[in-house]
Amino acid sequence: MAARLAEAGWTIVARNVRVGRGELDLVVVDPGPPPALVIVEVRWRRERSFGLPEETVDWRKRRQIRNAALGLIDRGLPDGTPLPRLPLRFDLIVVEPPVRPGDPPRVRHHRNVVGA
Repeated sequence: MAARLAEAGWTIVARNVRVGRGELDLVVVDPGPPPALVIVEVRWRRERSFGLPEETVDWRKRRQIRNAALGLIDRGLPDGTPLPRLPLRFDLIVVEPPVRPGDPPRVRHHRNVVGA
């Protein structure tokens, strides 16, 4: 997913960042307009037997993502790199297998899914 976002002009700041007990899949900058620092949760599912991938991001997961993101903003990246001072947004990207062999995977990008 990072490559897809980079191709769209987004800047990848970090991947798989551990913050306390939480992990943030992607930290990126969306050039906008308006520009934003975006925490991206990526969900991949092989099948829908247990529901849509979006349904796996319940209130507990949203709280964990929000807390990890706020901790990251307070401390910066583990290597000491400061984060850009931009408005914060939380997105969810869902990836599912293609409907037919040879087709690209199905990707849905949901913006602003977790309140800050």
